[in-house]
Amino acid sequence: MVAPLFVREGIDSPQPIASLPGVMQHTRASLREEVRQLADLGVKGVILFGVPSVKDEIGSGAFDPNGIVQLALQDLAGDVGDRMVLMADLCVDEYTSHGHCGVLDGPAGDPNTSVDNDATLEVYGRIAVAQANAGAHMVAPSGMMDGQVGAIRAALDGAGH
Repeated sequence: MVAPLFVREGIDSPQPIASLPGVMQHTRASLREEVRQLADLGVKGVILFGVPSVKDEIGSGAFDPNGIVQLALQDLAGDVGDRMVLMADLCVDEYTSHGHCGVLDGPAGDPNTSVDNDATLEVYGRIAVAQANAGAHMVAPSGMMDGQVGAIRAALDGAGH
């Protein structure tokens, strides 16, 4: 069993997710406590979904070493990394100002703008390396870019993971 958990920047206490009854957006501190409890109950894995406080055109918070998921992974790796599999969602939709799963090749809202597959693959590679460096045992690509698995694997191999 893998527990899906959300960690959000810029909040002081866990916040309920209205569309997911019983599910919370955690602070780093409340996430650590929740994961320790899950580990003590015998849950063998968690997958983290990040909710950044700042978004931009390419979703740079998803690969920033000080991004919310990377910081949370570092916390959890120290707390329970030897007892649980730590996974992280690998996509940029929550991190981009436009909400798409990739880098756009023009201005958001322009009908001629589309997702730039190759530019997105480069970002996905950066995210994978950042997550692995932070302590993820597994990365979980949830975007839909052509060639994403190969690009992520190449980036991880190139970084020695």
